[in-house]
Amino acid sequence: MTATAPGGQAAPVNPGGEVLRCEHISKSYGVVTALTDVNLRLARGEVLGLIGDNGAGKSTLLKILCGFQPPTSGRIILEGKPVVLKSVDQARSLGIDAVYQDLALVNQLTVFQNMFLNREKVRWPLVRNQAMRKEAREHLDEMGVHIPSVNVPVAQLSGGQRQAVAVARSVFSDPKILLLDEPLAAMGVKEGAIILDLITRLKREGNVSIIIIAHNYAHVLEVCDRINLIQGGQITLDKRTDETSAEELTDLVVAEYRRALEERQRSA
Repeated sequence: MTATAPGGQAAPVNPGGEVLRCEHISKSYGVVTALTDVNLRLARGEVLGLIGDNGAGKSTLLKILCGFQPPTSGRIILEGKPVVLKSVDQARSLGIDAVYQDLALVNQLTVFQNMFLNREKVRWPLVRNQAMRKEAREHLDEMGVHIPSVNVPVAQLSGGQRQAVAVARSVFSDPKILLLDEPLAAMGVKEGAIILDLITRLKREGNVSIIIIAHNYAHVLEVCDRINLIQGGQITLDKRTDETSAEELTDLVVAEYRRALEERQRSA
């Protein structure tokens, strides 16, 4: 099964196991076209890896799916029903949440305060800090996120720990779909392992579907069930991870570079 059938038609799907489908999504910014014709599907409990060169349109697609930007054309189908995502808050209310590279954590606040940011427990006129500490600790422990103390400012955590807190906070809101934009960017091996372990645990539990943008093919092949390659604003490859390899993915991207170089040389 592929995400894009011949002729640009949306791929056949399995309605019983599908949580999200995009049909013919395009996005233009004036004369600049970021996405031309994206057809994508996501199954319940699936981890989908989204790869491609810088500027291919990966982050643009995630911004559309989380309600940050509208598509120029196309439609989004969530659990079998077409939806029009008008805002990030609306997308969250429908069960779609995103974690970006900049994390959106407040470094000066503690771990538990970040976990409950904008949804603090209040017994008027007091904030229930003790209850939030306890619940944050329990949630992180359940997810296997090892933080020395929920009372420390997130600025004191490692990059991997901060990213894990950001992911845990999103999972805390019980999303149906979690969008991760480069969660392993600029991390060392030990820090990256924290996030890979967390994604693996979420996949094993099967309660949330995940789309993850990543550049490291080894990471994608390790934690994802399926891979989509975006080139020129379209998905050009849709394969299960056990049906492809880092070598094949590298060859496809290198071939794209060569075509681009040849076109520049012809037009020079």
